Amino acid sequence: MKQCFVIQGYGKKIDYTNGRELDLDASYEIIKTAVESAGLECVRADEIVHSGTIDVPMYERLLNADLVIADLSTYNVNAAFELGVRYALRPHTTIVLAEEQFKSPFDMSHIVIRRYKHLGEEVGYKEARRLMKELQEAIKQIIGNPVTDSPVYTYLPQLKPPQLSSQLFKSVAIPSAPKPSITLAGVSPSPVAQIVGEDNPSAKTMLDKAMERIKNDDFSSARLLLQEVNKMRPDDSFVVQQLALATYKSKQPSVLEALGAACEILKVLTPETSNNPETLGLWGAIHKRMWEECDRSECLEKSISAYERGFYIKQDHYNGINLAYLLNQRALHAMQDGNCEEALADFVQAKRVRKDVIRFASPLVDKLEDKHGRYWVIATLFEAAIGLGDKQAAAKWDAQAKAMDVPNWMQQTRETQAIKLKDLLTQYVELTNNNN
Repeated sequence: MKQCFVIQGYGKKIDYTNGRELDLDASYEIIKTAVESAGLECVRADEIVHSGTIDVPMYERLLNADLVIADLSTYNVNAAFELGVRYALRPHTTIVLAEEQFKSPFDMSHIVIRRYKHLGEEVGYKEARRLMKELQEAIKQIIGNPVTDSPVYTYLPQLKPPQLSSQLFKSVAIPSAPKPSITLAGVSPSPVAQIVGEDNPSAKTMLDKAMERIKNDDFSSARLLLQEVNKMRPDDSFVVQQLALATYKSKQPSVLEALGAACEILKVLTPETSNNPETLGLWGAIHKRMWEECDRSECLEKSISAYERGFYIKQDHYNGINLAYLLNQRALHAMQDGNCEEALADFVQAKRVRKDVIRFASPLVDKLEDKHGRYWVIATLFEAAIGLGDKQAAAKWDAQAKAMDVPNWMQQTRETQAIKLKDLLTQYVELTNNNN
């Protein structure tokens, strides 16, 4: 069977030109379905079962694959590099994709780029069907009648494609499910094998299982899996972010130790200077929890700084609503210390942030199809209304949130945060009245 190799990032990635976060795994599902429907086997680098560096099997596939599909969405430098390698090795059978907001940083007018629309968390049903149909037709045409598509061979037509040890473009066999290893009597499989249910799983298999465990609040198991994926893909920011999340959420061996370990993991992404909103949101969350545990002002300051940068880069409700709450906390501390001017500045800033949060979040209520995502938007609008003293809006969002069929812990989290915010604002008002 002919083979297709997909060049693409994994998981959720940030498009730094506009701050959008795209789930590239959602794009890959569509690509894989289209490729398999066209009669080819399909693999992405994270699905390759290998030992040692991934570079060797990756370059083998860039040379030998019957078809390569490169998705340049989010301006992935690795994807662009690998596409260049493919163009240098093979004169034809390469397809280039990109999300519709992709703007090439260099001249690619001579390259056909097939566009698709990504909604962030997913590709819409109609768009998915359209893209699959377009890819299926393109694959059948390109495989059946190869035409030079590489700019290298277009402008250097006398160039001959390279050969590898007397084998001319032999298709690379893509491994299916790994063969089970022989288990000696009395020897238990590794913890990772027990969780996944197979020996020698691919990075994608482990990552998918880890994300499933995170959704089910099994952070300890997710942490084990992500540690293994991180060894295989140490430079993948999404894996690092999820490992930091699972680590601090696991609370093992203790809350503070887990938070400290998460900090060390995230430092690889230079959160102090990063412009990645997801990294900043995690850095803010970790230091917020540290501050709640130890009441150290430097933790509060780091959390505010991270949420502030994340909010103004991404203009999202998560970073924004946390920023507003922590500004109120800092205002209360300033008022308790008698620094009324600083307290007032933070209190006013918190109100302004909440107004921006409402402006950014309100349109999402009717757009989000994911139930849990929609719930958190409504919960955010509920908290923002409380922070602004808008009782009517708070009652409206409270009723909508209560009517949603979500796990009890989600309702409890929203209600607990509302109580904390109301208490915080009450304390601030009382201190303000006393100081006057």
